[in-house]
Amino acid sequence: MTRVWHIPVHDPTRVRDARVATERAGARAGLDAHRTAVAALVATELATNLLRHAGGGRLVIDLVDGPGTGTDGPAMQLVALDHGPGIQDVTAAPRDGYTTSEASLGAGLGTCLRISSECDLYSTRRGTVMVARVDPGADRARTSPACRAGGINVPFGRAEHSGDAWSRVRSGPRLILLLADGLGHGTKAAQASAPAVHELHRAGHLPPDGLLSRPHPALRPTRGAAVAVAQLDTDTGELAFAGVGNIGARLLTAGSWEHLVSHPGIVGAQFPATVPVRREPWRPGSLLVLHSDGLPGRWMPPDDPELLTHAPAVIAATVLRDAGSAAGPVRDDTCVAVLAADHPAGRP
Repeated sequence: MTRVWHIPVHDPTRVRDARVATERAGARAGLDAHRTAVAALVATELATNLLRHAGGGRLVIDLVDGPGTGTDGPAMQLVALDHGPGIQDVTAAPRDGYTTSEASLGAGLGTCLRISSECDLYSTRRGTVMVARVDPGADRARTSPACRAGGINVPFGRAEHSGDAWSRVRSGPRLILLLADGLGHGTKAAQASAPAVHELHRAGHLPPDGLLSRPHPALRPTRGAAVAVAQLDTDTGELAFAGVGNIGARLLTAGSWEHLVSHPGIVGAQFPATVPVRREPWRPGSLLVLHSDGLPGRWMPPDDPELLTHAPAVIAATVLRDAGSAAGPVRDDTCVAVLAADHPAGRP
């Protein structure tokens, strides 16, 4: 099941909470003592920066697929989100000694960039989003695939488990992105979304409609789930999409956004006789956003070209942050996953 640590950071006591949560996440992921200590230091720096420079924010810690084949265990992902004033000079900020606060030595961002397996930062006057990942085992050479996937998952009411889940897997030239939303929220909803992710890793070679029907028997004893699958063939440049239930999907292609519609039904309960598969060309600059219904139905796709050059997890976290408002509080688990063209990682 999807375990998430969601920590609001509005006073100094939360810095310790962030460090403790990271240690627990490291134990759950099976990270060794060194990698867990690295993640704890990153969490401490991110939480401290939220307080010192943004007036507070939130830290989301979860376990995601590592950059390899998925056989090396999960990686830890740390996401810091805020609505602060933003970073005036994003290029200079990661340099050691650069600071806008008399209480800071100016080493926090540089430390996160150096010790994380991957780190990316996006900042505007609307606030800052920073994503750091700590992989299992030693650092390895980073590959440059034709595209990458990333996401963020936030449980309702800061519960331990999210009923939403996302994952990605590679099968030859194909990159498959899946998002599942178990009916309701919390532990029982998580028990419905988990089998969909499990089957993805067992049968990633199947077409999208096959990946939707495959977990249907396993979900029968559960509440059921809405599931969507996007499969990108990097050899042919074609994106195939299919969904059952109310998973939202927006595709940016040729400079404009369009909806990809899922078929009515519930995986595990009311599976349709046939599932239509939509196929679209994947062009330079294309980008796909999948999301659960925790995201407001009228959310606006990002229009900043700079954001679209960042890591998919940063794009997903920014979409999640900017879609919500105090006037429309979140009433469900929320998951956003992004498939995007590859760009250099670790660039602030």
